[in-house]
Amino acid sequence: MGEFELLGRDGLARLGRLPTPHGPIETPALLPVVHPDPARQPVAPRELRRRFGLGAVITSSYIVWRTPPLAEIAESRGIHGLLDFDGPVMTDSGAFQQHAYGHVEVTDSQILSFQNRIGTDIATVLDIFVEPDVPRATAEAGVRETAERATRARAVRTGLLAVPVQGGLDPELRRESAAAASAIGDVLAVGGVVPLMERYRFADLARVLLATRPALAPEGVVHLFGTGHPMTFAFAALFGVDLFDSSAYLKFARRGMLMFPEGSVPVEGIAENVCRCALCERVPLREVARLPIAERELRIAEHNLSVSSEEIARVRQAIRDGTIWELAERRSTGHPALAAGMRAAIRGTRVFLPTEPESRRAFRTTVATSGLRPAVIRFLARLDAVKTGRGPYRTLPFVPLTTPALRTLPAESSDGAPLYWEVIRPVGAVPLELTDVYPVGCYLAPEEFDGAPRTGSVADALEGIAYDPNRDWLEAWTRRQVEALLAWRYGPDAVTELAGERLVGKRSPKTGRLRRVEHNGAIVFHVGSDGLARPTWKGAELLHPRLPFPQSRIVVAPDAVPFVREGKTLFSRFVAGGDGSLVPGASAFLVDEADTLLAVGRLVLAPGEMGRLTRGVAVRVVAHARASEPEEPDDPTGSPPGDL
Repeated sequence: MGEFELLGRDGLARLGRLPTPHGPIETPALLPVVHPDPARQPVAPRELRRRFGLGAVITSSYIVWRTPPLAEIAESRGIHGLLDFDGPVMTDSGAFQQHAYGHVEVTDSQILSFQNRIGTDIATVLDIFVEPDVPRATAEAGVRETAERATRARAVRTGLLAVPVQGGLDPELRRESAAAASAIGDVLAVGGVVPLMERYRFADLARVLLATRPALAPEGVVHLFGTGHPMTFAFAALFGVDLFDSSAYLKFARRGMLMFPEGSVPVEGIAENVCRCALCERVPLREVARLPIAERELRIAEHNLSVSSEEIARVRQAIRDGTIWELAERRSTGHPALAAGMRAAIRGTRVFLPTEPESRRAFRTTVATSGLRPAVIRFLARLDAVKTGRGPYRTLPFVPLTTPALRTLPAESSDGAPLYWEVIRPVGAVPLELTDVYPVGCYLAPEEFDGAPRTGSVADALEGIAYDPNRDWLEAWTRRQVEALLAWRYGPDAVTELAGERLVGKRSPKTGRLRRVEHNGAIVFHVGSDGLARPTWKGAELLHPRLPFPQSRIVVAPDAVPFVREGKTLFSRFVAGGDGSLVPGASAFLVDEADTLLAVGRLVLAPGEMGRLTRGVAVRVVAHARASEPEEPDDPTGSPPGDL
């Protein structure tokens, strides 16, 4: 396997680094398809890196192999010498030509050997292209043959190997093919999907990815063949696609089509300067249509490359910002077929949940289905479990922010039983104590701005409370909120275990929000703007012995124990087990194999990924015994400092 390193993430979407002999590929990355014959490639490969920031390319080893003059140069000077390109080069094997023309004159062993000889950075197995709608028997035969060819290729390939995943529209075959590819390949290339994209069958593409993604090894780099239109980048990245490739920038240019993140338009229809990138400032688009054919094609191709490069960068930034769902939703408004693909994606929520982060900085709705994102589904599922165990609720439909309605709410019924009040939020009725918890506390939807009476939360109602002399109810409500937050994260048994401890909630004097929980004057939990209670070292010492193993724990391998105890980062290869229900961004107790508490950390990887990736961080330590008591975090979500 290669040494893919995960650097950051937003759910399945990943920022990563794949080392190659000609330098690393920073993912997500677009690898433009370049023709190995310079006469057929209007934009020189070296210009793709210098002018457009596209540092890796893909070309066809089959076209080189079947063209003697090109093959002679490639075998003597290498594929990089042929292309005059010093960055990473991935080579395809001829499978698409086999799909398009019905056959190729080369065997899988011959083309793999040729790729080895010309020094490609990432070689690709000559797979069997399985059309989306072929009979199952045909698809099954293609999957079997592809797996056999991949096994032969691995035996003679020491460098990076891309193994295609086939199976048509059959979910079972896609899973089988993905598992087989994961056991062999460094790059796991989802293939057979170009016809789906050409026919705008994005809902089917989503179903293919939903079936495939869980079976792909987390340490593998995920490639989606033929994804070259910028309107699809965010959609594909949502499923964890790391590499994109396509010749769309050039094919569209030959048809006079300009690509944008919102779709494509013919250059003849441009009457305004709708793009002011450096290229289009030099030759405005409305003038490009009047250029000679060859120059027009070049200008449009350059525009398409510029737009594509910018969109890939925007996808990477969205992953950093935790907004990849928002970006994918916005792009889906560009075409109804892409919107159908997003609807298919949200129907596959279970695929996203294991890596869905515990919280993000914000939750903004962009389309009608935003309220069905995995974050909301997970919240509602947990809320249903909480309601089932807590008994009666009373719903408070609207709590205007400017009224003292909450101050008069009784905490108990006439017979002494506790009352649990709810407020109506865009996701439905939510217990009052939990209305600051992600995604509810930061949920921005049209209902917040349409002029209707606004719903509220504890923090809303407490705004300005520091100046209110009538605060008899405040201590009881604060205690209720502290208990609710601990039960939400650690279960009701944890609250029972801590019942004898004097936990005191402290609110911000400016906003009224619960900001920390203290025990005997020491801070034991911080509460960020995501509304979640996160333990300090003192909090871990208090809570850890009261939770059954392995709840909320990540087990550190013996070799790393001394370093983690000192506050060093826990790397993936030193994880020995833990609580499989944790998700990226969650707080966890780092313990040794005897369950001795070592530190408190925040997860970067999901538990199922830990130990699988040989490079990179699994958990970042945020508190340990030898550190001074941590300050309240500056990051509003309580995220650990430092860039991943």
